[in-house]
Amino acid sequence: MSEPFDPLIRRVLPEVIAFRHEMHAHPELSFQEHETAARIRAKLATLPGIEVRPPLLETAVVALLTGDKPGPCFALRADIDALPIEEQGDVAYKSTVPGRMHACGHDGHTSVLLGAAMVLSQMADALPGKVKFIFQPAEEEGGGGGKLCERGVLDDPKVDAAAALHAWPMQPVGTMSVRPGPVAAACNDFKITIRGRAGHGAYPHRCVDPIVIAAEVIGALQTIVSREVPPTDAGVVTVGAIQGGSTTNVIPPEVVMQGTIRYYRDETGEQMRRRVEAIVEHIPRADRKSVV
Repeated sequence: MSEPFDPLIRRVLPEVIAFRHEMHAHPELSFQEHETAARIRAKLATLPGIEVRPPLLETAVVALLTGDKPGPCFALRADIDALPIEEQGDVAYKSTVPGRMHACGHDGHTSVLLGAAMVLSQMADALPGKVKFIFQPAEEEGGGGGKLCERGVLDDPKVDAAAALHAWPMQPVGTMSVRPGPVAAACNDFKITIRGRAGHGAYPHRCVDPIVIAAEVIGALQTIVSREVPPTDAGVVTVGAIQGGSTTNVIPPEVVMQGTIRYYRDETGEQMRRRVEAIVEHIPRADRKSVV
């Protein structure tokens, strides 16, 4: 390339940081990223040589930079949605939206990609091929990446290679880490409803207690990884939320649990899904015909 990257990066860095702080202060959930997408489009529209494409999804942003030299099409991708989490920190750019926070670094990912567009747009004369900038909604929930691919985000022009990054707090500042194969785990969420028979806590023999059954299910779920996934492989089963009951002496009619399984290999994920289904089917059946 005709011009070193470092001076260009230093030039745009203050604006990139300011954009990240603004985005962090105004988080939006999956498929609700209207203001975020509008700010991204507005900035991209000011960059020379950047063509902002019509949105393939309402809150997605796709832009194309065409270099002056022939070459392949390379895609750069970032995610733009936030999480339904209350921010506990106390920084100047703290979330202004109750119950929402950029807790997974998507504000950083988006700002980095926007900064890359700002730098590369000044280097089109030395750029071989095309760069497609993909700002993906709904990474946390809703499968935004898959929906974009179904709508043809990797076509017109056809993407020859793609790259993305993820912030990693354990990684020293100023460094990056790569390796062959998967780096971040796949994730499948689940929701389990266990229905029993409600009644007074003084008469448990007349009830089917979904809380006890839920406890048995949670314990059994933890054996999937420890006893069925090979030690040389990796997997996680987490029950992150459980709701059931409202007072001390009443057995409730149902318990709802929500959780996630994570894995690197597709075969491991399929094995874990089958075992989750088997556990939540057979343990309740063994406990006086409660229904899942």
